[in-house]
Amino acid sequence: MKVTTDMIDKQLRFRGKLFDSLMKSKNEQKWQKAMYKLKKRSDRSAGKNIEGLHCSEEWITRRDGSKLRIRIYKPLGDTNQVPGVLWIHGGGYAMGIPEMFGGAYKRLIHASPCVVVAPDYRLSIEAPYPAALDDCYDTLLWMKSHAKELGIREDQLMVGGESAGGGLTAALTLCARDQEEVSIAFQMPIYPMIDDRMDTESAKANHAPIWNSDYNLWAWKLYLGELYGGNVPPYAAAARETDYSSLPPTVTFVGDIEPFRDETVQYVENLRSAGVPVEFKMFQGCYHGFDIIHPKAQVSREAHSFYINAFKYAVKHYFAKQPTDGV
Repeated sequence: MKVTTDMIDKQLRFRGKLFDSLMKSKNEQKWQKAMYKLKKRSDRSAGKNIEGLHCSEEWITRRDGSKLRIRIYKPLGDTNQVPGVLWIHGGGYAMGIPEMFGGAYKRLIHASPCVVVAPDYRLSIEAPYPAALDDCYDTLLWMKSHAKELGIREDQLMVGGESAGGGLTAALTLCARDQEEVSIAFQMPIYPMIDDRMDTESAKANHAPIWNSDYNLWAWKLYLGELYGGNVPPYAAAARETDYSSLPPTVTFVGDIEPFRDETVQYVENLRSAGVPVEFKMFQGCYHGFDIIHPKAQVSREAHSFYINAFKYAVKHYFAKQPTDGV
């Protein structure tokens, strides 16, 4: 899909070009090197707190016995029986740490008191699928087993994230549904990265700012490893799922000029066809991650209001259900 400058929202144009000038890579090897450099930069922010929130850190045990770092964000003061939100950061499965997405945590917590748990999951440059998903699922189980200490409802957990975090959100809800060990009340896979096949119109030859078809291809190759080009399971790329029944109510949005536009639209249609309640909006003139690149732009504020209002509705209508026995 060819993207021209006049297709981009005027407030988003400059920052899109600026970011591209910093990120531009013409081949896969250089792109991977850039991911390692970005990881080193982001690691310097590890442990950074967010003003106005109670911030803490835990190291939980993975299924293989190693340790996984998680960040915990709470409103100031005591919490009791509030929603627990597992928020999964974005970065093409290849970069990023929880501390980079503090804006989302503040918006959620200020909208309705909740506890946000953000795992520092293994990146694809360190370990391919299923490492990231395993880390997120282990975090979800940890949240359930430590609900009392966290001040959250173990039977009413929510999952969300942007981009690759959205892809992991969609995969995690599939995994939780199938494993039946923990219930997810609501999911927010924001402009999710869910289809490795890249055969939609928006995913082909898309050179919009921030995230284009080349970056997308290289990121999927890294994340899938030896699975790339073969029999990829839905837990790795949620768009490959054929059964969308019994998944939690969902909210998502996407820009109309980004590579993930069509796969997000199809995902929404699949959920709705399965009877899953979905709130969805497409924002005109928006490239991937626009609300993070320029959070003060008018369209970004509209996007934030959209998903935060959906979150508040979920707290009232889905989290408000009375606790049940068992899962």
